[in-house]
Amino acid sequence: MNRHAIVILDGYTLNPGDLDWSGFEALGDVTVYDRTAEDQILQRIGEAAIVITNKTPLTRETIMAARNLRYIGVLATGYNVVDTAAAKERGVPVTNIPTYGTDAVAQFTFALLLELAHHVQHHSDAVKEGRWSKSPDFCFWDYPLMELRDKTMGIIGYGRIGQATARIARAFGMKVVAYDSYQDEAHRDVYVSLGQLLGESDVISLHCPLFEETRGIINAQNIAQMKDGVIILNTSRGPLIVEEDLAEALNSGKVGAAAVDVVSVEPIEADNPLLTAKNILITPHIAWAPKESRIRLMDIAVHNLAAFLDGKAVNVVNS
Repeated sequence: MNRHAIVILDGYTLNPGDLDWSGFEALGDVTVYDRTAEDQILQRIGEAAIVITNKTPLTRETIMAARNLRYIGVLATGYNVVDTAAAKERGVPVTNIPTYGTDAVAQFTFALLLELAHHVQHHSDAVKEGRWSKSPDFCFWDYPLMELRDKTMGIIGYGRIGQATARIARAFGMKVVAYDSYQDEAHRDVYVSLGQLLGESDVISLHCPLFEETRGIINAQNIAQMKDGVIILNTSRGPLIVEEDLAEALNSGKVGAAAVDVVSVEPIEADNPLLTAKNILITPHIAWAPKESRIRLMDIAVHNLAAFLDGKAVNVVNS
């Protein structure tokens, strides 16, 4: 029996060494590259039938030129790096990982919010620098500290992650409102219009996919409708925010604080206006990355491929 050639184009972020590729290795002959530059993609695919990618782009040109290509697996939920229409033309299914990091991302959202509420790292650093030892009082703080109870959290995008974030918010005693273009009848009591959410929320957290209708949903016009001092969180997709507008609102004080785990171009570019804005936390796209969620992602990716090889493809995004 011939074993399938499997090429993993950019395996490092999923597996920097603490996981293994044994699930894929049971299904074929695996070649793993930590990273692949754009001018290396086609050569590395070579004669492989199965290509696995995370953020390495697979363009129409590449898909049409890879003559043995039969399957593309994306190691993420978002699959905009693949020309899915071109793959469909060739009869090549593209699969994604629809849910693996729900709890990790919701947890990270609150890690960001709690840091903004209490400035834990800053105050710990201040203690280690000797400021508490020299303080004339039994305590000190450098920033206003915020209690979350009775604050309103507005969640834009009320899918699995949005709902998981809402559960945590309610555990803190927060009121939750949500906006979503698709409204599940089971949650009808939480939905409000986008305008109402913008006007009522003390904290706005983004959990919607990046579509044309959501691109730039946080912009100067929408920020103007928000409460003064609002907090904005983004653990979804960078282009949901017009970064110049958010930076201006942070610097003016209209937005009290923000925390983003994603930006419009990743890795972040040196001239990104958020880097010099006031009162913002920026983390390097790590909400998804606890080991537990990466193991889950790996298992689903292997299952996707096994199902395809068994003639019962699942999680296909271009059927």
